[in-house]
Amino acid sequence: MFRYDANEYLLLTVPLPFECETYATSEVPLAGLRLNVDILQLQELLMDIGEDEHFQPSMAASGINSATLSEEILCAAERLLDVMERPLDARILGKQIIREILYYVLTGPCGGALLALVSRQTHFSLISRVLKRIENKYTENLSVEQLAAEANMSVSAFHHNFKSVTSTSPLQYLKNYRLHKARMMIIHDGMKASAAAMRVGYESASQFSREFKRYFGVTPGEDAARMRAMQGN
Repeated sequence: MFRYDANEYLLLTVPLPFECETYATSEVPLAGLRLNVDILQLQELLMDIGEDEHFQPSMAASGINSATLSEEILCAAERLLDVMERPLDARILGKQIIREILYYVLTGPCGGALLALVSRQTHFSLISRVLKRIENKYTENLSVEQLAAEANMSVSAFHHNFKSVTSTSPLQYLKNYRLHKARMMIIHDGMKASAAAMRVGYESASQFSREFKRYFGVTPGEDAARMRAMQGN
């Protein structure tokens, strides 16, 4: 379980499947903002920073990081929310404000994680490439040996580096990714559990149901019924 609150921001630099739980009331509402990192914009920002001696980000170790929400990032985020209310301002000023937020994240405690996104031969970038392959080919019969070869690593080195980035093993990650994909198909597309299981690469519907309950704590049918009840309210 990973926890962060209103005083922190979350940086996700690899495609990790996860769930989040929030607590909000009419008296204490929740406002959230998600920014997708534009790699080209990040590269341009790094070129402008150059080899400045004051820019020394720490090396990235994990694909998910959190840090204290600085006053600079908070102010920039508030200005971004403000200009989004006005189409012309959003089109002209929005990209500049996002660049500003990227800069403060890049020069902050999570800077190494952002830097790793554009570094091609670090173990972080190699594992990230494997995660993209899983994301695109998760329905196929992928083996650890195949994925290790994709990263140009031995199987033992691949296991070690994969777990350092994702906090889980390659096969467990693939299983979790399939379960999350199937869950979305069941909840949002109204697909039957057995059909969703086959769609994401399971050969046995009963095995899928067992692993679904082990991971989510409820059966696929119970989960779908719970979500329908929540949407009905």
